[in-house]
Formats: sequence, C-alpha cells, structure tokens
Amino acid sequence: MTEKLEWEGRVGRSWAGEWHRTDRSFAALTRRLVAAAAAEPFARALDIGCGAGEVSLALAERRPDGQVVGVDVSEDLLSVARDRAQGRAPDRGSVWFECADAAAWSRPGFAPDLLVSRHGVMFFADPVAAFAHLAAIAAPGARLAFTCFRAAAENEWARGLASLLPDGAGAPPPPGQPGPFAFADPDHVEQVLGRTGWRDATFEPVDFPYLAGEGAEAVEDALSYFLVIGPAARAAAQLEGPARADFITRLRALLAGWENGGRIAPQAAAWLVEARAPG
Repeated sequence: MTEKLEWEGRVGRSWAGEWHRTDRSFAALTRRLVAAAAAEPFARALDIGCGAGEVSLALAERRPDGQVVGVDVSEDLLSVARDRAQGRAPDRGSVWFECADAAAWSRPGFAPDLLVSRHGVMFFADPVAAFAHLAAIAAPGARLAFTCFRAAAENEWARGLASLLPDGAGAPPPPGQPGPFAFADPDHVEQVLGRTGWRDATFEPVDFPYLAGEGAEAVEDALSYFLVIGPAARAAAQLEGPARADFITRLRALLAGWENGGRIAPQAAAWLVEARAPG
C-alpha cells in the first residue's frame, strides 16, 4: 500500500482520532514554524498536508485579513479541521479545508504568496514533480516554509523505538523514500528545491521535546499513543500473542526510562526549511 493510500484510509483515521495528542507532541515545533511563516505579511496561504488544521488555524489568526487554504488527502483529518474551524470569531481570518493531493491541487484565482507545511511534504511520492507544481501555482517570489525530521539517529524517540522493533517490523522507509525521514538529508532537499525553481533555501535545525505523555499516568498515556501512531503501532499490528505482549512490555519500559517530572518527552530533531518561489 502506498503512503498516500494509507493516509486516505487507516493511517488518516488513526491520526484523526489522536489529533489532540499529535498537536501536543508537536507543540514546540508548531510555534516555531508558525512564527517563521507569519514573520512577513501574506495575503493567501496554502497549508500542505494540513492534517487536523492546527497550522492553518494559527495562520488565519495571525493574519485576520488574509486567506488560508488547508489541503490534505485524508477526509477524516479534514473533518476534524472543519469542526475546529466552526464557531471561530469572524475576525480570526478566513480559512478553508479541501481534500486533495497538494502535488496536483490548484484553485482558480488563488496564487499563494505563502506555502507552509508541518511535516507534510516528506510524503510526496514524486517530490520533484510536487515542488515543480507548487512553484507553478505560487505567486512570484512566494515564501515556502516547512518542517521535516532530521536523520533518525538524531531523534531520540526514533532511536529508542528502533531498538525495540523485531526484525525490522514497523520500520519507516529509508531516507529518500516517502516517509518521516524522506527529507532528512539537506543536500537532497536543496537539490529537489533547486531543480524545481525554488531559490535561496535555508535550513535551520530545530530541537524540540516530543511530548508523548504527561500527568500521573504519563507512561500509560504515552504507551497508548505510540500504539496508535507511528512505527511502534505498525510493529504491534504485525505481532501476535506472546511476541506482541513482550514488545509492549519493552515499550513500556522504554517510556518509563524517558519519564521526567510527569512528562514523557524524548528529544526530536527537525529542519525548518525556507525558500522563495521563482520570480
């Protein structure tokens, strides 16, 4: 099954059900991305792989006189995003959510002068074609700002989970393939952007706490989250009986080792990438 089909189906449903905890886990990174994206005025923003809509809604609040369109392939996630957008005060900005692949999406009369993505662009099946399309629909000189994970070895959560995975079960695709670490290599990303007309690319390393659990039952909170989202969930789904029970026991022990002051927050490492469209 391809990544896109997974996001359209089972994976999208899982992430939609966990949007509260997903937003929590990325909170520190989201603040940094939104601050960078909103550092200059914009009139029309496109949120690529908008998921449950957190970044789209934050941008709309930052620029009440602007327009924001969030695009995602998962109707389940978009349903959450639309629910979150309902009841917002009219002075919080205009925001819409559309089910589409950003690699082929366009809207007549809407040329974004800001394109943003929180960990969405790593799942493009053909990143060269996708970024070429985005450059073609963007306003001349539009700004691009997105985050992506750095190498798995730099991410404490990824190293820890990898040490538990039996025989590669649940392991993410290798760098360069659609998946969480597809854009870990800045040279590869710069080459993709350069080939598609994007210029002046910059890469800022951002380290942040990946908050997976908190409170009196922080370990169980994190355990239930990891058994639904990410490589641990993938591995657990492939195991049965004693093998599954053993995996969960070792995962619980790993999480307990990360507990500090009622929080399970292993370090995560990302790139904040910014560039300019042609023109």
